[in-house]
Amino acid sequence: MMTVEEKPDVTYNDVGGCKEQIEKMREVVELPMLHPEKFVKLGIDPPKGVLCYGPPGTGKTLLARAVANRTDACFIRVIGSELVQKYVGEGARMVRELFQDGPLKEGMHCIL
Repeated sequence: MMTVEEKPDVTYNDVGGCKEQIEKMREVVELPMLHPEKFVKLGIDPPKGVLCYGPPGTGKTLLARAVANRTDACFIRVIGSELVQKYVGEGARMVRELFQDGPLKEGMHCIL
């Protein structure tokens, strides 16, 4: 099932061996969230998001939790196979309900 962490307790120091990936995440996700004025000043749109992929156990979830911690965003853990349901639209309904009826506060940033 989907789980929500309002403030993950993971830091970049907990993510080992991913220096390049950490720097990219800080540049693409953290910077726009913590300093949106820099993008406004330059007249550019910040990136809309990042898709992390790779085999299990490589640090994707840990890195996402660290980014959520650093940016004061909540972290939502979703296992992709849980969104594949018997009936068309069920997975989309589950995600929609999480945002409509879940513990998220209006205007809160989320790392999914």
